Amino acid sequence: MTEKHTLKVGDAAPAFDMEASGGRKVTLADFKGKPFVLYFYPKADTPGCTKEACGFNEALKDFDKAGLTVIGVSRDPVKKLDAFAAKYDLTFPLASDESGSVTEAYGVWVEKTNYGRQYMGIERTTFLIGTDGKIAHIWPKVKVPGHVEAVLEAARALAGSA
Repeated sequence: MTEKHTLKVGDAAPAFDMEASGGRKVTLADFKGKPFVLYFYPKADTPGCTKEACGFNEALKDFDKAGLTVIGVSRDPVKKLDAFAAKYDLTFPLASDESGSVTEAYGVWVEKTNYGRQYMGIERTTFLIGTDGKIAHIWPKVKVPGHVEAVLEAARALAGSA
């Protein structure tokens, strides 16, 4: 097990370079001077992850108005992310962190327990990154209901202060 990184508001966002759905690629450098939402979810096409992804997708116009891009990240292979995106008409990038380097850098690869069984997995977490490349807000251990609205509210506040 690797040492858990604990990021805080004000820390520089760790660099990333990942293949994403729709033949795209996303890197931290792409967002230099632009705010964005980076959300980590455990597994594509599972009930909670689907609800969260569809919620972000439905709010994309509002995020666009606030000048923010949304990126979802899991350890699923791109092929699975493409199928997930196609099934639910998800238009924002779903990035694949198969190597685990990004989930570990962001401190969201954690030990979990389910029905007494311990395993490693992604803790549902969202990061709002400002124009300065620093973390402006973190939502750890996300509960899906109401989450997209909370992120959008913070995104609008960030855009207003930018």
